Amino acid sequence: MIHLAQEERNKTFTDDNTMRWDSGEVRRREAPPRQRKHPRKPPKRKGTGAGYYVTILVISAILAGVGWLMCNDLLALNKKDHLAEIVVTDGEKLGSVSKSLKKEGLINYRGLFLLYSSLSDTEVVAGTYELNTSMDYHALLTAMSARSGARKTVNVTIPEGYSMQQIFELLEEKNVNTVEALTEAAANEDYDYDFLANKEKGDASRLEGYLFPDTYQFYSGGDAKTVINKMLRNFDNKMTNELRQTISDSGYTMDEIITIASLIEKETDGSDGTKISSVIRNRLKNSGETAGYLQIDAALLYALGEHKEVLTDADKEIDSPYNLYKNKGLPPTPICNPGMASIRSALYPDNTSYYFYALGEDGVHHFFKTYREHLNFLESLKN
Repeated sequence: MIHLAQEERNKTFTDDNTMRWDSGEVRRREAPPRQRKHPRKPPKRKGTGAGYYVTILVISAILAGVGWLMCNDLLALNKKDHLAEIVVTDGEKLGSVSKSLKKEGLINYRGLFLLYSSLSDTEVVAGTYELNTSMDYHALLTAMSARSGARKTVNVTIPEGYSMQQIFELLEEKNVNTVEALTEAAANEDYDYDFLANKEKGDASRLEGYLFPDTYQFYSGGDAKTVINKMLRNFDNKMTNELRQTISDSGYTMDEIITIASLIEKETDGSDGTKISSVIRNRLKNSGETAGYLQIDAALLYALGEHKEVLTDADKEIDSPYNLYKNKGLPPTPICNPGMASIRSALYPDNTSYYFYALGEDGVHHFFKTYREHLNFLESLKN
């Protein structure tokens, strides 16, 4: 019985082991074989042959070439010598200026120039400039600025007795600025001088008489206000304290003295200014036979806007405040811009009793106290 039980246990043990082994073997056989892990190879690029690298090299070469050309333009390298005159007008945009620069061969790339300009604090001002191809972008901008040494200048001599219109026409002829721009500046710009304090803006004639005749150096194409201010400043400097005090003591205003001086300037031959001044003063203060009428032809010619050797009776009938045959006293403004000799003659007249004068055949003025003496002289010229 004992042996039988032992055999039964052994059989059970063997059967259990067999069952365990069989199930393990089945699992091993059913499981897929393990694969060895290998690093993944990157996919091969398509088109990475010689053509690809050639393309990259060509593009790089092109970009380098363009960059070199732009650098040459920016720094003004390898350019043929060339001198050009560039005119910048009032209010002209930099884009328009750059077109002129390119047209003259001073720059090749407008876009690059405008980009550089936008990064610069240099402001281009109106003027005429002499520029050359040796100037880089910085030099070009500086040369067209207010601190430029390349601005073209012109010397202009303004004769004594020129009217404002004549002065502006002369300045336009000399390429300083246009009549239109100068007239606009004369009418509407502010000028800080005491002799203009009571003159309202809007009429260019407010400056008549104060554009002092002299020789000036102006920038060609210069700012209109600056041009005018230069002449006004000269007048202001010429009017010394002595002259200003004499005007104050004379009983006349500055404007009246300059108006008298302008009449003298147009009437005198340079030798008789103080005598003509005495005639004007006598007629203004003591009307006598002239009834307060100055009857000066030069004022009427100013109104007519043209020069005539002889005024007609019809001329003397025109309706104008400058017709001193029909209006008593002084004209509303000076009729020209007098020189210092005429200004001093207006301030320091001779002490005479003359009320009339006339030009003789000898080319000089003859002066008379009475109208009868005057008429007798005129009759003598006819014989």
